[in-house]
Amino acid sequence: MAYVATKGGEHAIQESEKLFHELKGTINRDVVQNILDTMPYLVDRVMGEGSLYAPELAALAIAQAGGDVYEAVLLMRAYRSTQPRVVYAKPLSVDDMLTVRRISAAFKDIPGGQILGPSLDYSHRILDLSLLDKESSEQESVEPAENPAPTTYPLVADWLRKQELIKEVEVAEDIDPADIPDVTRDPVAIPAPRAHRLQSLSRADTGGLLALGYASMRGYGFIHPTVNELRLAKAEVEIKHPVTGESFSIGRMRVSQAEVITKGKSGYSLGFTATMGWNETKLIAGATLDMEMNHTSSHPALSEDFVMYHTEPIESHGFCNHFKLPHYVTFASSMDNMRKVIKTLYGAKAAGIREDEAEEDDVQAEQTVAKDTF
Repeated sequence: MAYVATKGGEHAIQESEKLFHELKGTINRDVVQNILDTMPYLVDRVMGEGSLYAPELAALAIAQAGGDVYEAVLLMRAYRSTQPRVVYAKPLSVDDMLTVRRISAAFKDIPGGQILGPSLDYSHRILDLSLLDKESSEQESVEPAENPAPTTYPLVADWLRKQELIKEVEVAEDIDPADIPDVTRDPVAIPAPRAHRLQSLSRADTGGLLALGYASMRGYGFIHPTVNELRLAKAEVEIKHPVTGESFSIGRMRVSQAEVITKGKSGYSLGFTATMGWNETKLIAGATLDMEMNHTSSHPALSEDFVMYHTEPIESHGFCNHFKLPHYVTFASSMDNMRKVIKTLYGAKAAGIREDEAEEDDVQAEQTVAKDTF
């Protein structure tokens, strides 16, 4: 594929960029803070797909991109690439999480109970037009619980393993985070290491995962998923002090994870996805695809290489939008070939070629044949 760079028209390009910024308005710290306060789930999506946990920078990227999620993710990825990796955090476990939402669609009664947390799943979707007439909206405060919530909740999967409903998994002890394969630094190979698959799902495009996950759910796949556990939490991020070697917390971050369960030929099996931020739709679709990709005879659009390559937000966004760039050379060549075919079959007049141009083409063609013959 060949295309030429845009040349000239520098003033027009500058004015085009000015118009874009004028349409989205002025950006300042108040605008960024307002996005942080009112669009937490959009901020979380940009951080997750951008592979960088920085809420304020994600809000800035959203404002700077005028709300274009893909452009915001691209800004986050570009900024991330400029930052050195100075330390590896300790792998997270449920013991490091302050769980705020934990539900299961597979079991009504689970150890620790169902925790609804923040959700609109059980509410009416009605557009509140009265908010347009108010200077500011006042939200009702959440009533505090009578009894304090537990600090940690066990995994539903562990409960199932005790009942021998799913297989035990081998957990490596003393994992060195630096030894975990990193999809941002290593080329993706198929079949992919488990770490690469989970990392790809974690930073994949939410819409892409939803489309393929939905295709699986509608019957193009081989499984029918049920949410075994979905969890939203705030996790303590711990690192080791470079001098003393002692572990200490550098803060909390929003994380989420989900497992879906389905019955296979040899019992129940699980699919899993986790991501930075809270993004429930992505988790359910991703966990479904994680399980789907384990089938060797899956639908081609649900195979590991297809899912991992085609849900990458920046590569897919960039490739799609590169078609806006000038392709004058390739298209002009295509038109020339088309005219030659039409001329050969129907004559120069049908091809829209003047007689003098047709004669010149014939002379060039004869010279080319004579040269090749000689």
